[in-house]
Amino acid sequence: MNNLCKYGTHRVIFPLGTLPQTADKINNEMVCQDNEILVDVDTLNIDSASFTQIKNACESNIEKMKEMIENIVNNKGKMQNPVTGSGGMFLGRIKEIGKNLQVDIKLGDKITSLVSLSLTPLKIEKILSIDLSKDQVNIIGQAILFETGIYAKIPSDLPANIVLSALDVAGAAAQVEKLVKKDDNVLILGAGGKSGILCAYQAKKSAGKNGKVVALIHSNRHREDLEKLGVCDHIIVGDATKPMDIYNLVKEVVPELIDVTINVVNVPNTEMTSILPTKSSGTIYFFSMATSFTKAALGAEGIASEALMIIGNGYTKNHAEFTLNLLRESKVLYQIFKERYGSDQV
Repeated sequence: MNNLCKYGTHRVIFPLGTLPQTADKINNEMVCQDNEILVDVDTLNIDSASFTQIKNACESNIEKMKEMIENIVNNKGKMQNPVTGSGGMFLGRIKEIGKNLQVDIKLGDKITSLVSLSLTPLKIEKILSIDLSKDQVNIIGQAILFETGIYAKIPSDLPANIVLSALDVAGAAAQVEKLVKKDDNVLILGAGGKSGILCAYQAKKSAGKNGKVVALIHSNRHREDLEKLGVCDHIIVGDATKPMDIYNLVKEVVPELIDVTINVVNVPNTEMTSILPTKSSGTIYFFSMATSFTKAALGAEGIASEALMIIGNGYTKNHAEFTLNLLRESKVLYQIFKERYGSDQV
């Protein structure tokens, strides 16, 4: 490979001139270039929207899911769901470091990637298992990180699986800390999932005792966890794809409507459910990879809302350490993650 690029364009096969994330196919030859890092991968944490789509398409059949994932990687050179366009992240160990890189890691260090699998060259030798409850795929394989590809070393005080699950959505809670102000009313769509529960915890921290946090969950499956955490003023059970139903339920508990809405659901068609209950002067943060820009923009126009709509960027400065510190400061939050995603082994 010639003309090595810090953004990884030297790996793009087609269309030429694009970046790895938007490319249809990238080179996943596992030869570490001078500005790359080669990693032995143990686990893929598929993003929730992508994993849900794959699981539903395969009717939760593990063997069919393995075949589908392998076909995506073989065809594209990366794990980028062709339906959702999204990827996820990986957990692995440093195998080789390009000679042109000055980095704070050494061979054998265990890391999680903080860039999407949708732009990461990946080769799967074998899928060992798929955990339907964690959106995780255990593999024998390798991946390449580019010069600009951010990562986090697994800390010594937290189990690797918990770190992987938390850092997969690290940008969400860190952005909530920026967006939610004291006394704000906050609505979390998809509050029962891992990003939702982190966002709810941070939203209450930021809004304070006079602010209200309204959690929307699809079923009562995660109600107990939210109640144990004690950060939600109201928990609503409802279908996020039915905007008028949710609007009326939210208005019952917060008549003055919502200042900041956080959408972390993993299914499509929830744009208007985010916009309707939000004040026209409010803010909507779409962290969900199932969001349609077209539906959000035209839908807001259709109801004469000028709410600020923000596309969820999985990166914000120091987001990894920020999110892990939430687990360190709240024993209840840590216990929830441990029961769902972790183990006693570090």
